[in-house]
Amino acid sequence: MKISQSIRLICAVGALGLALNANADSFVSSASSAGSASSGSISDSLNGSSNSSKGDNRRVADGEYRIIQIAATPDRAGRTRVTMETGDPQQRVVLDLPQTTFDKQQLAVGDAMYAQNRVYGIEFGRGDTHQPFYLVLADEWYGELASRPLGI
Repeated sequence: MKISQSIRLICAVGALGLALNANADSFVSSASSAGSASSGSISDSLNGSSNSSKGDNRRVADGEYRIIQIAATPDRAGRTRVTMETGDPQQRVVLDLPQTTFDKQQLAVGDAMYAQNRVYGIEFGRGDTHQPFYLVLADEWYGELASRPLGI
């Protein structure tokens, strides 16, 4: 291999590395902005959505939802339960939000929301602006992203 070929190969590998790093940064940035206000895990945030016949009560279909009920989350201080459904009562989602997130969004019965499945979880946002405000991370992602103290 000639020196010029080696230099080209090194440059190509470097450029590829930069491109991959930029995509990773973009992914982290979009996940971070989607969940910047708040995020939680599926097992912590979704309760008894009834849209699956296979017994997986935490699956959520992409689309528009309407808030049909708002209540305090039972046995969980500092959380608010938001129940939503599409036009079909079989497509119901029960989302437990931190009280601060709920208060910040000023949600009310009748408001439109949307759900969008992502590789890392489910993004929830306001239907009027389509701005995400709560990210429900898949449990395996949530566990990987948890803060841990570093030992030096």
